[in-house]
Amino acid sequence: MWWGLLCALGAACAYGVASVMQSVAARATDTGRDGVDPKLLVRVLGQWKFVLGLSLDVLGFVAQIAALHVLPLFVVQAALAASLAVTAVAARFLGVRLGKREWVAVGVVCAGLALLGAAAESEGSDPVGLGFRLALVGVVAVLAVAGIAAGRASRRIRTPALGLVAGLCFGVVAIAGRIIPSLAPLDLLTDLATYTVAIAGAMAMLFYATALQRGSVTTSTAMMVLGETIFPSLVGVLALGDRTRPGFAVVAVAGFALAVAAALALARFGEPATEPRTETKPTVFP
Repeated sequence: MWWGLLCALGAACAYGVASVMQSVAARATDTGRDGVDPKLLVRVLGQWKFVLGLSLDVLGFVAQIAALHVLPLFVVQAALAASLAVTAVAARFLGVRLGKREWVAVGVVCAGLALLGAAAESEGSDPVGLGFRLALVGVVAVLAVAGIAAGRASRRIRTPALGLVAGLCFGVVAIAGRIIPSLAPLDLLTDLATYTVAIAGAMAMLFYATALQRGSVTTSTAMMVLGETIFPSLVGVLALGDRTRPGFAVVAVAGFALAVAAALALARFGEPATEPRTETKPTVFP
């Protein structure tokens, strides 16, 4: 179990640093046309910092899959939400200052994860059949339609809706990754869940990038955190057999609530923007 926790925390660190690397690239990329524009992903891939951040995302995803095979979804997803704490600390290198509130939130995230680690029970996923996998494909299709509709909504609704849809897509990635029985190449190629991971992951990145470029970082990231933690955690408990150590249910609920609430307090670091440079005007002597 403890190596699973280390994998989850390693994934959080990789995702957090990746967000910092991708922030400058995302902000420097042309927004393109209104709505959800698939070409946005192509444009950001032209930025080397984004590509480097994407490489860290891949490493984080491998660690996430490893953690999902031995830990409940609610533990892993809460740990991934804590990547915002890593981003907040790493954002200091971009000149972003952390106030007392942010440092307290970082500490609360750590405390919440400690409670979850104490309450978690090492386990694998209950076996699921083709019906469950097809249901996930159906969810991906619904989220694709919802994301496109959100991109065309009014400015007030668009940003939170896109953030929530992106978070739900990340949640599908976690659920599909959890039910993959083996990481052997042949098994991956023949499992429908593998393709669900790829499609839902691409959709999540597109919708989240669109939300960040069209609206508030804080709003879009907060909604994403809610979608990627609560939805898969409920599925894990209701359908995949996730549970806590005997007598530790209250501890797990408290740890989950603390970690997610503190992550929401750090939502503005979901994609830290660079400070605009101020140009100094030359002094003109009479």
